[in-house]
Amino acid sequence: MDLSSLDKAELHVHLEGSVTPETLQEIEPALSLEEIQSHYQYENFLGFLQSYKWVNLHLKAPEHFGLITRRLLEDLARQGARYAEINISAGVLLWRGIELGPVFDAIASAAQAGPIPVRFIFDAVRQFGLDHVWSVARAAVELKDRGVVGFGVGGDEAGGPVEQFREVFEYARASGLHLAPHAGETVGPASVWAALECGAERIGHGIRSVEDPVLLAHLRDHRIPLEVSISSNVCTGAVSSLKEHPVRRLYDAGVPIILNTDDPPMFHTTLIREYEIARDEFGFGEADLRAVAANGFRFAFGPVAGFPCDQ
Repeated sequence: MDLSSLDKAELHVHLEGSVTPETLQEIEPALSLEEIQSHYQYENFLGFLQSYKWVNLHLKAPEHFGLITRRLLEDLARQGARYAEINISAGVLLWRGIELGPVFDAIASAAQAGPIPVRFIFDAVRQFGLDHVWSVARAAVELKDRGVVGFGVGGDEAGGPVEQFREVFEYARASGLHLAPHAGETVGPASVWAALECGAERIGHGIRSVEDPVLLAHLRDHRIPLEVSISSNVCTGAVSSLKEHPVRRLYDAGVPIILNTDDPPMFHTTLIREYEIARDEFGFGEADLRAVAANGFRFAFGPVAGFPCDQ
């Protein structure tokens, strides 16, 4: 099966985490490629967050964000992606004191000229607290007529339990946004239950759901998808090894899953590579891979014209 010809949707990729070392050196020529590459290595999840922060700090001008948007979409299109929902670290931008409007203008302009349809999800940093999360949600609502379709929280799951943001999620949903928080990545099933109680429609990662049979049945019966990023979970230590990843068990339990890259160069992967891993390491056959790919269109928040859910 030629995976490059399989129509796919990328629903969980962070714009700032999509920057390759080569593009970052283009943005910041004073940095050597070796120095940049050293920051794409880390020991654990908290180390990854520090690397992600380091990359972000070198993205300073709207044109930087326009450039990385173009590069991401061109790369996805080459891999057979026909639609993308991109997480923008709006919370990091606000924390840095960067004016969000000009940056989003550059991103939206690059996306409009890009090769595939795009929608956006604004991501808040959960450990930065309630006021911060509110500010990101309000910014997302202000821009929902310009392609922002979703709101979520990422960051240190243990440092920012999602239940404290219930009212923020209610506001975002009442304002017309979809909800896709990270949960069940480094913290157990209780985190996923809390996200669901806050109205989550998709779960970023959610792999620890495998530890709770009742939760698995709930996700299956209510058709709540998990945005699974296998390489991400291995690289951050969310799972101890590739063979321990629960993607096959989640799929066999009937939970809808979507394969994604999360932060592809930081996890040394591509969208096609994630499908290859599912095939080669976990025994996903052609019918399985087509079903997973179809989920990317079925559970998209934005309109995806011309791509049936059964390929």
